[in-house]
Amino acid sequence: MNIICTTLNAKYIHTNLAIRCLKAYAAPEFDIKIKEYTIKDPAMNIVSDLFQQKADVIGFSCYIWNIEETLKVVNMLKKIDPSLLIVLGGPEVSYDTLEWMEKYPEIDFIVMGEGEQTFKQLLFELNEERNFENVHGIAYRENNKVFITPQRNKLNLRELPSPFRFEEDIPHLSKRVTYIETSRGCPFSCQFCLSSIEVGVRYFDRERIKEDIRYLMANGAKTIKFVDRTFNISRSYAMEMFRFLIDEHLPGTVFQFEITADIMRPEVIEFLNREAPKGLFRFEIGVQSTNDYTNELVKRKQNFEKLKRTVTMVKEGKKIDQHLDLIAGLPEEDYFSFRKTFNDVFEMRPEELQLGFLKMLRGTGLRLRASEHNYVYMDHSPYEILSNNVLSFDDIVRIKQVEDVLEKYWNDHRMDNTIEFLVTRIFETPFDFFQQFGSYWDEQGWSRIGHQLEDLFTRLYSFLEQKSVQDLDCILSLMKYDYLRHHKYKPRKPWWNVSFTKEERSKLYKSIADTSSILGKEFEDLQLDEKDLFKHTLVEKLSFDIHKYLNTGIIEKGSYGLLAYFDSVNQTNHLFPFKLEK
Repeated sequence: MNIICTTLNAKYIHTNLAIRCLKAYAAPEFDIKIKEYTIKDPAMNIVSDLFQQKADVIGFSCYIWNIEETLKVVNMLKKIDPSLLIVLGGPEVSYDTLEWMEKYPEIDFIVMGEGEQTFKQLLFELNEERNFENVHGIAYRENNKVFITPQRNKLNLRELPSPFRFEEDIPHLSKRVTYIETSRGCPFSCQFCLSSIEVGVRYFDRERIKEDIRYLMANGAKTIKFVDRTFNISRSYAMEMFRFLIDEHLPGTVFQFEITADIMRPEVIEFLNREAPKGLFRFEIGVQSTNDYTNELVKRKQNFEKLKRTVTMVKEGKKIDQHLDLIAGLPEEDYFSFRKTFNDVFEMRPEELQLGFLKMLRGTGLRLRASEHNYVYMDHSPYEILSNNVLSFDDIVRIKQVEDVLEKYWNDHRMDNTIEFLVTRIFETPFDFFQQFGSYWDEQGWSRIGHQLEDLFTRLYSFLEQKSVQDLDCILSLMKYDYLRHHKYKPRKPWWNVSFTKEERSKLYKSIADTSSILGKEFEDLQLDEKDLFKHTLVEKLSFDIHKYLNTGIIEKGSYGLLAYFDSVNQTNHLFPFKLEK
């Protein structure tokens, strides 16, 4: 049999671990070919490529982000070749399986849950007797009827072969994210999450995992993401793996983990702050809500004070970037409660704050009891909520406006100093800034058009002008500073009206060249003459002493300047604030 396992990834840089696990387990009896596409690829292109493989069996790995496009591909393939056997697997089709089979007759089989052994046994039956009732954990058709076999027992993960030893993957390791799992299952019971359905946590063989990581790094893998639902559920295991990764990592490698922050012990964080190289680790932390009643309703045990302690300690260590998640739309969390949740979490200033919206995933307790909170949600994936008993669709639209500008203005870190000033000194709370600006952004129609870097600055300035905020001169100075801070090369034309005429700038440059010590020793050591200053620097007026502000938080207004030197050879810049002579 010619067998293909395929999927549509969300992005090209992603890889699919599931189909590699199937390929590894099916060997040596079956040689499975792996094909990966993205949800952005035209369906006809995917169909054409798969058709040319002349497969007998094609298995699709299905998730909420790819099921719609996958079904289009499956439909076309089956029309072209009715004899082709289509097998679906993955979390999206492992629940409501009968509904999938009845609604889409082009699906021949569905593999439910953990698929390695089930899929291999199915291949044996397809190749021999075709007694599908012997295969536990599948749905199949016989005489125009759908049959579902009993669930399979859990696998012994320590016996599974490595899914990382395929030569065809080696050329792509440096360019794509490699996903790795060291455990399956989750000890928690959060009712919005599929992981809550599987009871208990099972581990892979530790030494084999270490060998896999060594192999991946040796072959160029740069970003390795652990998909364990709670990497640090076992303190001893997490410490052993952290120690191993610190000791044996290769330069340029980054490891990402999903951790439960409120169970992480301070001594573990102290160890990481002391031992881990900066940038080696990245943590993803699901906060979701700080509303105790909401967390109780979704059976989510969370000690926010301990979570905050962990996030704060990690941030103070300056070694590990943190990505924190929120979910809007959880039970009994209305707009104002969510505003508090947002402000509670933003107060910790995570490097990234992702604002997501509740998705009523198939099989989860929250979906099964949706009527208890009057949930209205999309019939199709990603099953995102449209409203519930305390959150109207209008509220959701407003929160989506927050999400839009949060992504552009906080998570991208283009103007951290400016945003910090706005959320602490100008607007009542961080949420209020993002909400008011997000609403303005939407009203202007900017959410429907693209933007360049300069647009982010001019649009924010337009909003602040329209609001007639106080200290706009200081905000403009901070925006200039943030804009120049991120440029490797001298901008051709700044987005603001330049501060000096050509004659004024010439006079200022002559003064700076003659008395370079006024900008400090670092600038003096550059030994720039007037010609260099004109060619490689940009000078601007500021309305306050930005050096003093950045170090003390004190605004001292006056006549100040900022000189930005762009080192084109090393692709770096240096900013030098100074006091302008009257």
